[in-house]
Amino acid sequence: MINWLPLENEEQLQNAIQSSSESPIVIFKHSTRCFISKMALRNFESEFAQNNTKSYLLDLINYRSISNDIAQQLEIQHQSPQLLIVSNSKVIHSSTHENIDGTLASKIVLE
Repeated sequence: MINWLPLENEEQLQNAIQSSSESPIVIFKHSTRCFISKMALRNFESEFAQNNTKSYLLDLINYRSISNDIAQQLEIQHQSPQLLIVSNSKVIHSSTHENIDGTLASKIVLE
C-alpha cells in the first residue's frame, strides 16, 4: 500500500519539488472520473515498491490548477493519468496511460 501525500495547493507543490533535491519524488496525476486513470492507479499501486519515496497524488478534478502549475514549473505537457518522477526539481521520468509502470518507477527512484 502506498502512503500517498495529497497535492492540494501551491505550497504543497513547492515543498514537494524542493524535497526532490534530497531524493526523487513521485507525482501521480489522477482523474477520479476516468476509468483508464483508475486502472492505471490500481496497477501502479500493486507494482510500486515505495520504500521511503515521497509519493504525491493529485486529484485532477478538484485541483486542476495544481496540474497546470506542475506543467509550467516542470516544463512537462499535462496528461491524465500521468506519472512523474522528479529529482533535483527536474522530471527524470514521465509516463501516461497504459505506459505507467510501477516496477520501472521503483527501479528509477532507487538509481
